[in-house]
Amino acid sequence: MTAHIYQFQTLNVDVSSDGVARVEVNRPEALNAYNTQTWTDIGRCFEQIKHDGAVRSVVLSASGRMFTAGLDLKEALTGPLGKRPDSGDDAARRGYYHRLFILKFQAAISTIEDCDKPVIAAVHGACIGIGIDVISACDIRVASADAYFMVKEVDIGMAADVGTLQRLPKVVGNNSWVRDVCYTARKVSAKEALDVGLLSRVLPSPEEAMAVAVDTAKAIAAKSPVAIASTKHLLNYSRDHSVREGLEYTALWNTLAHNSHDMAVAVMSSLKKQQAQFPNL
Repeated sequence: MTAHIYQFQTLNVDVSSDGVARVEVNRPEALNAYNTQTWTDIGRCFEQIKHDGAVRSVVLSASGRMFTAGLDLKEALTGPLGKRPDSGDDAARRGYYHRLFILKFQAAISTIEDCDKPVIAAVHGACIGIGIDVISACDIRVASADAYFMVKEVDIGMAADVGTLQRLPKVVGNNSWVRDVCYTARKVSAKEALDVGLLSRVLPSPEEAMAVAVDTAKAIAAKSPVAIASTKHLLNYSRDHSVREGLEYTALWNTLAHNSHDMAVAVMSSLKKQQAQFPNL
């Protein structure tokens, strides 16, 4: 199989021999604010990772001082934002194309969740606005003690529209807290984010947070890729359906997944007290 090549304008991507992909947002001069190129690169990158059997888990981080300052407001004010040049002053026509723009933006961020490989966010410094959309689409979130979080959209006169309002309530399970931070746009410390369940761990420094994220990704990458992809898929499905629907779907899914040779490999390795070795997905 031909190795995948990851080349993006705003991302650094490296895939290690043990199957861990490190995806780094790299716009430090703009405080990693997301412009159209950034979220387009995110969508293309995670769609590519989904189809790359050599990748088994992902660490998502950012370069420079912070995880992200949010949306690139300079571009937002000057860019087309989905408006077709000849749409004139007709609100319905402008709205039609603006909706398509938002849907495209949403789809790009959703590729993180839709990617069958678990994604671990390693957050440092500020994580503002779209940063919450991004990390709430990830599977696991760790942060350094200097990290803080803000659902900032109300402060620029809009509702968050690419995932925060849909995913954050299900991530933390505290509707009152979610409404508090979404209505007030207040600053949330790493400790508070840990307490409400947004984070699984807080580490003293960005370097330690990254180390924990990578170690977790390596532990996941050592498991059966069929088992991991199945588990992520079924967790996501069950989150959005009833218990009965989730159980019935899992039974159907596993009628195929149970045919994997990975089950026999895992059982034999366990009996022999050896580390199992699984082929790529």
